[in-house]
Amino acid sequence: MHIKFLKRLSVALFLAIFGLAGASVAQDTGGIKGKVRTPAGAGIPQASITARQNGNNVATASADSSGNFLMTGLKAGRYNVVFDAKGFSSGVLYNIEVKKKKTVDLGDRLILSTDQGTLVLVKGSVFFKEGTSISGAKVEVEKIGADGSVKKLGSDLTNVSGEFSFKQPEGPAKLRIRASYKGVEGVKEIEVDAAAIYRLAITLDISRSDK
Repeated sequence: MHIKFLKRLSVALFLAIFGLAGASVAQDTGGIKGKVRTPAGAGIPQASITARQNGNNVATASADSSGNFLMTGLKAGRYNVVFDAKGFSSGVLYNIEVKKKKTVDLGDRLILSTDQGTLVLVKGSVFFKEGTSISGAKVEVEKIGADGSVKKLGSDLTNVSGEFSFKQPEGPAKLRIRASYKGVEGVKEIEVDAAAIYRLAITLDISRSDK
């Protein structure tokens, strides 16, 4: 009975000492928090955030559905914070200082731009029937669903060279490009899939002299 009591006491003391040690370590560390977002301000879900020190990855965290994250357990010191997400270019904030018992708030300074290598780029030109380019033609892009539904994705005007461009995330889609000028309209449909540049030309049944 006495031996069992001593064993239990030893275990209790060990757990108490271990807990105090863990609390002491926790008190000597700090953290980093912030929001990973697009240039337009939208949060980027599940973005990956990594704290690096002396070339080594020290800790990682993942952003929530709104792009917010919290990284804890960092020893006091200076870190480079690397953040990236699928479909976006990587970013780095250098020399972020973490202090004991403090959480550095980076706010919304972690901004990622779309990686052009993961986009479908539609580039095209609009012409008069003589073959010269039309500046200021209206171009509308629509996505045609498998059920025949149509969703407008955007619109723009051709530049001085009669050119236009449109981008969207990679993936299979059927797009309808509609160009119009002075009441005359031309339409083309294209199938897109992997990230690449898709080119097309639309010639309207209108003469340059009709300007």
